[in-house]
Parts: sequence; C-alpha cells; structure tokens
Amino acid sequence: MSETTTERPVRVVLADDQPLVRTALRMVITDTEDLVVAGEAANGAEAVRLVEETGADVVVMDLRMPGTDGIEATRLITTGPTGARVVVLTTFDDDDHVYGALHAGASGFLVKDMALDDILAAVRVVASGDALIAPSVTRRLIKQFTDRPKPAPAAPGRRAEGITDREREVLTLVGRGLSNTEVAAELHISVATAKTYVTRLLAKLDARDRVQLVIIAYEAGLVSAA
Repeated sequence: MSETTTERPVRVVLADDQPLVRTALRMVITDTEDLVVAGEAANGAEAVRLVEETGADVVVMDLRMPGTDGIEATRLITTGPTGARVVVLTTFDDDDHVYGALHAGASGFLVKDMALDDILAAVRVVASGDALIAPSVTRRLIKQFTDRPKPAPAAPGRRAEGITDREREVLTLVGRGLSNTEVAAELHISVATAKTYVTRLLAKLDARDRVQLVIIAYEAGLVSAA
C-alpha cells in the first residue's frame, strides 16, 4: 500500500492588539495554501495560551500590547515545550524593546510598513527553521543601540572568544547586517565559504540562529553605528 505524504500548512498565531492589523494579515494568509491562521490574540497571555492549545508553528508578535507584552510572551513561547517560533512585527521607529525581543528568542524582526507578501515570506522562512532579519533593518537596529551609552562596558570580545580572526571578520559583517552574499563579496570569498563560516560561528558561539549572532557581535563590541 503506497503512502501519500502531504505537507500540512504552517499554523500561525497572530498576536496584536490592533484588530485591523490582525484582519489584514488574516485576509492575506487565507489566500495562501501553505499558511493557516491557528488563532488570534490581543495580548501576550492570549498568544501563549493559543500556542499551547493549537500547536502553532509561528507567532507573528507585536511588542506593545496590554498586560503581558510581546517580549515576555516571546520568552515564554520560545522557552516552552511547543517549539513554536516568533516573528516580531512592530513599528520600529517608536519601539525601544526590539533588542529585548531578540534576546527573548525571536527568530525574526519585521516592521509594520513592510509589504504583506514580504511578511508572509518571512513567516515561511522562520517556519522552515531559519532566522530572518533583513540587512537594512539590522543596520538600523544596531545603530539604534550603538548610539546609546552602554550601561556597563563589557570586556571586548567576551562573547566572541575561541574563534579565528577570519571568523571574527565574518561575525562583524553579520553583525552589520550583511547577507552571506554580501559577506562573500566583502571578503573576496565564495558564498558557499561564507555560509560555512556562519555555520561554524553558530556552533562555536552556541547561537540559535543568525539573529543571535547579531546580538553577540553587538555585545562583543564588533559593530558600530557607522
């Protein structure tokens, strides 16, 4: 008897206290075959509950919500047993909590003025197990935090020990938001080689994904606002 395998749609929870945002996302997701809305939440506590109840794969998470905010909800979801991943969707320019969300385990960072199709593409990337933080957004994110005085200067390279000089160069470029293709062009190496370096960095620094490499590069003092 032959066995037919059909990939099930990615189950998505939409967490945002603005009904219009949820409605817009729900409408475009409804028109896709590979994504389905598993539930909608108006605050972080509801998002956590829905993930547990529905077994959702991805949460599209706003940060500013009443009660349990997006950062705490992200932390609860990513440290929980469900394996769900979180894509942060927020208004970047007035949000001071993005860095906290990435620290809490978010696998993607998007802004609300992005095209809806790009947001759906990001959900697919994160659902596949990768991380997504657009280079242009990364540069703005790093600039926002490097423009601020650090509360307590950490020892240089403290979180980037045990890597080679070349790996440090790659980590610096990843921290600046460069893609593998851009890293390859900058260092005059192949894209495959750049990808290999990134994979090594993930293993050596015990980083979950590329987003965490950006955080490590920032904390190690390898990136600047320039």
